[in-house]
Amino acid sequence: MNEKHHLNNLLLLSIATIFISTSGPLGKYINLPPPVIIWWRSFLAAIILWGFCRYKGISLKVENKKDRGTFFIAALCLGGHWIFYFYALKLSNVAIGMLSLFTFPVMIALLEPLFTKSKLDPIHLLLGGLVLLGIYILAPEFNLESSHLQGLLLGLLSALCYAVRILLLKDHVASYNSTMIMFFQVLILSILLAPALYFMGTSAISNQYPYVLILAILTTAIGHSMFVKSLKYFKASTASIIGSSQPIFGILIAYLFLNEIPTVNTFIGGSLILATVIIESIRSK
Repeated sequence: MNEKHHLNNLLLLSIATIFISTSGPLGKYINLPPPVIIWWRSFLAAIILWGFCRYKGISLKVENKKDRGTFFIAALCLGGHWIFYFYALKLSNVAIGMLSLFTFPVMIALLEPLFTKSKLDPIHLLLGGLVLLGIYILAPEFNLESSHLQGLLLGLLSALCYAVRILLLKDHVASYNSTMIMFFQVLILSILLAPALYFMGTSAISNQYPYVLILAILTTAIGHSMFVKSLKYFKASTASIIGSSQPIFGILIAYLFLNEIPTVNTFIGGSLILATVIIESIRSK
């Protein structure tokens, strides 16, 4: 029974991974400024998640001020992760954007001692070095005026925000429902990013609604809630690493729908980055 339960959790995490992987192609395709996309994504997801919480009778009560502060900081990290990621996708391509983002499992491993009482494992320094080599190969040229390099750097910044968010929430998923946690994060983001609608405009949304809805419902409301729920059953680093197949799905979707063909450097650098997360996955198991 326990093994069946474990396989069910693994299946849910895998489905969540596929759903979240659609964010790369959608972020590249939707023709709106990233802060505006993220506002719509957060606003629509907040409505959906609130309705789900009401339907399921999930409590929205936050127990103490410290938890409220953690959720607020986690929401800022989520906003930074999404916005930097979408700029990375628009400046480079889906392959570079997603592969640079997927340095976050190694970042989690390196940062975890700062958030918990665990000690830094020297092997993580080696894995970090392999990731840096992968990034070096992945970068088309080290010229700051290159949009691909700018995209790569923003992808790494997005990864850092994502890693910090996961570490912040790790100890809270046992006490709070994952959907409730996700609801508060997108609610906070929809409030904080509201000025972007005035300064950047949102008139083009009429042509982008189907894709924004997919991003809000499938990628965000369903995919991210399922992923946060998985933290109950897996270590933060393990859950992140199991989700490392996202770039493979994202690159495949971009190839099929956006006609983006990865370069040889992308395959080599990306393989190095993904190899490190597979090594860490085996070790953490």
